[in-house]
Order: sequence, then structure tokens, then C-alpha cells
Amino acid sequence: MALPLDGLAAVVTGAGRGLGRVEALELARLGAAVVVNDFGRPGRDGSGEASAAPAQQTAAEITAAGGRAVAHIGDVADHEQARELVELAISSYGKLDILVNNAGILRDRMVFSMTEDEWDSVIRVHLKGHFNTTHFAAAHWRARAKASGGPVHGRIVNTSSEAFLAGSAGQPNYAAAKGGIVGLTTSTALALAKYGVTANAICPRARTRMTEDVFAGFAEPDDGQLDPLAPEHVAPLVGYLASPAAAGVNGQLLVVHGGMVAIAERPRIAAQFNSAKDTFSYAELDGLLTPYYAERPPNETFAAAEVLGLKRG
Repeated sequence: MALPLDGLAAVVTGAGRGLGRVEALELARLGAAVVVNDFGRPGRDGSGEASAAPAQQTAAEITAAGGRAVAHIGDVADHEQARELVELAISSYGKLDILVNNAGILRDRMVFSMTEDEWDSVIRVHLKGHFNTTHFAAAHWRARAKASGGPVHGRIVNTSSEAFLAGSAGQPNYAAAKGGIVGLTTSTALALAKYGVTANAICPRARTRMTEDVFAGFAEPDDGQLDPLAPEHVAPLVGYLASPAAAGVNGQLLVVHGGMVAIAERPRIAAQFNSAKDTFSYAELDGLLTPYYAERPPNETFAAAEVLGLKRG
């Protein structure tokens, strides 16, 4: 019996550890050949012996289980290295079918304390990194579709965050980058749909090395049960979105963790006010908007903080 991703080739960024590693393992388990990307370089183990880079370790784990994988050690936020990553998939497997953008960093600080470098580095890795790989993958799929005269199998799974939905106060750089990724995703979804390509974004909640401080207050189970914050809860959704079965899922935002998937609804217009004349005056806006907001719940903003309370029912 064929596996859902048999014959397909995938790239997973930031896959040396944490969520990306588990996603790469899941895609391989479902039949995909995987290019495992991570920025981490080879190091030394406790005995001083040379150790493999994280990407190489994940690739070795896949091949040891009978799958196909190659490692790419590089920075996806560098335009040229992102091009090399996509080209490695094409040269190794003849094509690219699936792109999972996961690479990221955290530099948490309140907006009044954040440095320029803390802002720039997070925007660079998350948002520019997503764009770089998407750019080269999209060009590949467009060329394939034109050459074949029909749609191709192309899947993009981008990684946003509940920090964007809820407006995380201590993460203005991260929330902004993750919001930008949603905009990139919906734009890409519309641009590439005619070529058979889908683009979706997930908001995963997972305990990883990057988020260990964020979830430090969430106790891990001690009874042998799977941690509700384990990355293994997220990977199956990525595998599904990468598959032919998800051809009808495009431009969507899904929250996933702890045995739960929630589909975020697009923004709706809550109210509309029209000017009495050609344009508004200050007094007219004051008369319309001030009483409207006076009746709204206090401290309610565009952020959807209730998403943080989602859990498996």
C-alpha cells in the first residue's frame, strides 16, 4: 500500500532539533524524501570528539529508519543559501514538492526595551527566511507547471504563532514576524493556486529548545503520557497539509497542539460608519466612534487572546 507522500520530495527548514526535526521525521515516515535544513554547525561532544551537525543527525535518523534524506547546513535568511537549499532538493530528488518553513529564533523583550538588533534578527530569520525559500520554490513550481502544461503538486506549510493572534506583549518582534508570515502565506496561496500549489500556515504550540522559557510554567506529565506540548502533536497536521488529500486546503491558518486542530476564521467587519457629507470631520468621528468603543468590552483589541485558552475537548 502506497504511503501518502510516496514519490514526493520535501524541504524542512530548522529541522535539526525540536519541531522541525519531528516534522521532517513525519514526512519521511509518510514516504517523502527529505532535505533537512538547519543553521547549526558540527560541534564537539562531551568527550571532545567531533559531532555531527543537527541537520546531519536528523538526516541520519531518517535514513536509519529506511527513509531518504540529505542534510543542508545553511541560513535560510540568506538569499543565496536559500537558493542552494531548494536546488539541493532538485538535484538530489529531481524536483521539490513540499516546503515546510520552520526555522526561527527568539529575542524576547518589551517594545520599550528591545534593541534594533533584537528586532532585525527575528524579522530576518522568520519573515525573510520564509520569503527566501518560498521565492525559489515558487519559481520551480511555476516553471514545472508551464513545462507540463498543467498543475503540479506543490505544498507550502509556513509557521506562524499564537503570539501573532493573541498579541504577545513581550514579543513585539516575534509577533510582527509571525503576522507577516500569515500575510505572505495568503498572498502566496492566491498567486500560486493556478499552478496547483497550496500555501497554509500553522500556529503550533510545542515545547522545544527555543520555547523552553516560554512554557517553563507548564508542567510535563510524569505518568508516561505524551506531553500535551510535545512537537509530535503538530507533525501529523504538517504531513496532511503536504499530501494530495489537502489539495482543497489553501490560504488557511490553523492552530495545532495537544491533540487539537482549530481553524482560524478570517477577520470580519464588526461595524461600518459612513460620513454625512463627502468626508468625515473630527466632530462626526467623535460622535460615532467614541460611543461605539465605550460600549465595547474594556481592553478588547484586534488581538484574539482567547486562542490561548484552546484545548482538546
